[in-house]
Amino acid sequence: MKKSGQAFATFPKDFVWGVSTSSFQIEGATQEDGRGPSIWDTLAARQGGIANGDRGDPACDHYHRWPDDIALMRWLGLDAYRFSIAWPRLLPRGRGAPNPAGIAFYDRLIDGLLEAGIEPWACLYHWDLPQGLQDLGGWPHRDSAGWFADYAALCAKCFGDRVKRFATMNEFSVFTFFAYALGWGAPNISNQAEHLKAIHHTNLAHGAAVDALRALVPDAAIGAIHSVQPARPQSQAAEDVEAAALFDEVWNKGFPDAQLLAHYPPRIARLIEPYVRAGDMARIARPLDWFGLNHYSPMYVRAEPGGMRWGFEWGALPESLPKTDIGWPIDPDAFRQTLLDLTARYRLPIYVTENGYGVGSGEGADDPRRVDYLAAYVRAMRQAKRQGADVRGYFVWSLLDNFEWGAGYGTRFGLVHVDFKTQKRTPKKSAHWYRALIKAQ
Repeated sequence: MKKSGQAFATFPKDFVWGVSTSSFQIEGATQEDGRGPSIWDTLAARQGGIANGDRGDPACDHYHRWPDDIALMRWLGLDAYRFSIAWPRLLPRGRGAPNPAGIAFYDRLIDGLLEAGIEPWACLYHWDLPQGLQDLGGWPHRDSAGWFADYAALCAKCFGDRVKRFATMNEFSVFTFFAYALGWGAPNISNQAEHLKAIHHTNLAHGAAVDALRALVPDAAIGAIHSVQPARPQSQAAEDVEAAALFDEVWNKGFPDAQLLAHYPPRIARLIEPYVRAGDMARIARPLDWFGLNHYSPMYVRAEPGGMRWGFEWGALPESLPKTDIGWPIDPDAFRQTLLDLTARYRLPIYVTENGYGVGSGEGADDPRRVDYLAAYVRAMRQAKRQGADVRGYFVWSLLDNFEWGAGYGTRFGLVHVDFKTQKRTPKKSAHWYRALIKAQ
């Protein structure tokens, strides 16, 4: 991989530079001020649910330390901050009476961002479904679309006077696949029928939320955030090629195709058909203003009968590809091509809402490999833009080292090092690099 050097690619003045986080991964305070439990609290409480027995509290204690974190963002020179709102902090049981203390927390955060000159980008759902709604059936239950629409309306009423950038959900394909096919993420189920229902009902929930936001915040710019990683076969054997094509539909196309093209891709359409009612695709495909892309690396796939409930498994990575410290391929050209492909397929402005480099828990503030990775991917993004990709912003994952889902605190993606015992924040070399990049624009 080409080293970062000192020169920076330049972008238009209105290009948006930001960072991303999510509520459960940084906030902590899971039992404070009326917050209800989420499905990830439940999974973390289960023996063996999370690596090392880690839990989402205190995480980065952002609930109490948000002014310090805004100061870090201001030091970085960010234009925008993408965060998620914790559904169980606003609605402890997922529906019913709102929690005033939860609303007040996000009021303080949003006001603090605006005072610092940083635009708030609010994602309504980043995986922390209230446990009370999981007890009623969760995403496989068709009523989940209505639950989410009501929650979206509450967010619009509370924050829409100041927040104008909304995303409905983060990485639909990832949380549904990990939760209902792989059995890795909360609520830790492995059942293809439940997975198919969850796919369709989260799509319906997205469409219903877009309508709620449009009605209550007419000047909002609304998008959805998708994980798109090129699906490549482990070999050119026919069965591996077909497995990769199926994986591509499940992971990359099942949600944006439904939301933006009003149909499911062909391999999964016939499987979802039993759960689709008349008018559903029109309810899902509501007009959007932007496409949120989370991209890290290509994914290699091999055929495996019964694997992951779909007939595929993770494939071996080419030995020639460099890899991150946690074993993910480094392929900036795949990022460039993904931006071009998405521009052609969906014809929406693209904001890269996540891109970053993960390492093991031993990392300190010296992270030259992250600097090299980010520099290479920013160069690839600039090249894609020159070739016609309509990319208008870039958000690094993540501002802080945090609770990294099933890996607990064993994986770090942050620009800022967090000592989880003392909560001390230390900007890494990559934070200084990103600050210089933004300043150079």
